[in-house]
Amino acid sequence: MMSADETAHSFDVLIIGSGAAGLTVALDLPEDLRVAVVSKDALNAGATARAQGGIAAVLAEGDTIESHIADTLEAGAGLCREDVVRFVVERGPQAIRKLIRLGVPFTRGAALAEEGFGYHLTREGGHSQRRVIHVEDATGRALQETLERRVRAASNIQVFERLLAIDLIRARHLESPGGDDQRRVHGAYFLDREAGRVLPMTARATVLATGGASRVYLYSSNPDAATGDGIAMAWRAGCRVANMEFNQFHPTCLYHPKAKTFLISEALRGEGAVLRLPDGERFMPRFDSRAELAPRDIVARAIDHEMKRLGLDHVLLDISHQDPDFVIGHFPNIYRRCLEFGIDITKEPIPVVPAAHYTCGGVVTDLAARTDLEALYAVGECAFTGLHGANRMASNSLLECLVFGEAAAHDIAERFADLPPPGIARPWDESRVTDSDEEIVVRHNWAELRRFMWDYVGIVRTDKRLERARHRVDLLTAEIQDYYGNFRVTGDLLELRNLVTVADLIVRSARLRKESRGLHYTLDYPEPLPQARDTVLTP
Repeated sequence: MMSADETAHSFDVLIIGSGAAGLTVALDLPEDLRVAVVSKDALNAGATARAQGGIAAVLAEGDTIESHIADTLEAGAGLCREDVVRFVVERGPQAIRKLIRLGVPFTRGAALAEEGFGYHLTREGGHSQRRVIHVEDATGRALQETLERRVRAASNIQVFERLLAIDLIRARHLESPGGDDQRRVHGAYFLDREAGRVLPMTARATVLATGGASRVYLYSSNPDAATGDGIAMAWRAGCRVANMEFNQFHPTCLYHPKAKTFLISEALRGEGAVLRLPDGERFMPRFDSRAELAPRDIVARAIDHEMKRLGLDHVLLDISHQDPDFVIGHFPNIYRRCLEFGIDITKEPIPVVPAAHYTCGGVVTDLAARTDLEALYAVGECAFTGLHGANRMASNSLLECLVFGEAAAHDIAERFADLPPPGIARPWDESRVTDSDEEIVVRHNWAELRRFMWDYVGIVRTDKRLERARHRVDLLTAEIQDYYGNFRVTGDLLELRNLVTVADLIVRSARLRKESRGLHYTLDYPEPLPQARDTVLTP
């Protein structure tokens, strides 16, 4: 790992984020390019390593590209861009083959067509076929470890950990701009958390792979780092964002006072787990003919409805009717983790609640992952590609990371000779700021923001709730901007600044959508409009 010093670092490509999307870009770039991968925490601390279920791709005999496309379009509730869905789905089998060659140890099982070797496929909500390839119930961890091992071994890739991106570098931030192209990005400023100083990193091309923004909510399955940094930075720099109202709530997070954001994979429901009320009643068939295999938005709303109707703190997910050896063999990590909390999932149901899980909107990109700004790309959860529409279908997200990571790398390589060298960034100006003696303000604002977003902009919304949220976002924005302008930056302050920006984008988008569609459900407009339209915000 490279250490961060006081001088500016200059690279050919700067990748901000170290999950599946960012590491895929790094590994797919030509080996003669100097690449920096920057992580705000440890390299493996992001959302990828937490992904349990797997990666969706057409691999089994009897499955088809058209079927995967149709399932994705249906889950997306009319808002998926069909050309993007086809682009991703058609490249799915190839992406899986590449991971196998890299050494991802997918779980073995029934033989797959065309391959001559066997891997187990599971089925998750929204899929009409078994097409989710996985590594037991810890696919993300295995994927992260494999990609990380390759990145650390690459001689052209330098890894920087525990650097938090502050803002993108534009022409106005340069010592000698070499022109006034304010639409070009030259890198980013970073806070070195350990040294407590700010340093610039410049590059010919910059890639945002910063993940989602689910930490804007009180309850989330995401790591603490999921604070919407890339989305907020791109918005401040002048990029459009789209469909920020579509926040996916995972239906089943473990409900336990000592458990923090532990996800119970949707694959349990794919293998026969059912949702029950405390009296043992199975309730999902009352809400959808697909029952527990309905898309996540339907399952999450059903759980939310039953919890509110009966005043429950949680519902129960029951797979105890399956053979214990089958359960332990397919879900060893979930079994062990629940056992740590005194829950034997082979004998008793699991208490679960919904939690904010995935940001379906983000920075607007094209099929090459290009944003509105020159030399700036966005991949993974921070990007809006049009794949997910109004609701992400299970296990399509890692596939999106792989496909668009490769697309971004290919486009950078193709255009690299035409990308001008970055200028020299000015040092970070701290001449008019002081150290804060009121860090408690940041913590209180963080708690307030996440609480009212959960209460007013959660699974079920109303105009009145959104208006209350808008008022509180405006007050917090003014307070945080004043704080940001007068005090030396800290990690907590930067993340809070980004979270309030993302909260504003979510609320604004939600107020513009006068219908219920996919993940956006409002009691004031319970039906979808005849024509589906994206919600695009322009700075």
